[in-house]
Amino acid sequence: MNDMSDLLERLRGRGWRMTSQRRVVAEVLDGEHVHYTADEVHARAAQRLPEISRATVYNTLGELVSLGEVIEVATDGRAKRYDPNAHHPHHHLICSSCGMIRDVHPAGDPLADLPAEERFGFTVSQVEVTYRGLCGACA
Repeated sequence: MNDMSDLLERLRGRGWRMTSQRRVVAEVLDGEHVHYTADEVHARAAQRLPEISRATVYNTLGELVSLGEVIEVATDGRAKRYDPNAHHPHHHLICSSCGMIRDVHPAGDPLADLPAEERFGFTVSQVEVTYRGLCGACA
């Protein structure tokens, strides 16, 4: 499962207007296990395009989230992170100490673990599972 994020190709396929600023933000986000904060995206984008503003990065991230091409991952009390792996269902492992996030792809259907009597009449459209603990470096 290498490079499951094909963000640039997906955006081109949707006909998203690819300005140089937007391209740089998409390039920064493209890849596997990418979960940057908006500030990290801005810092990396500015290395490639020094004149890019923080506002442009924030607006582009907001657009990518509303397009459904990037997932906003909230971690307890920390800055939101942005995950380009929006089209492959997956879960997250989050280190409670350093905040590192990894994508995980467990076998099976997480919805099967939710008994009908626990659905309270909901039609479930999406499942998000977060595993918390300590990464190898923090443990």
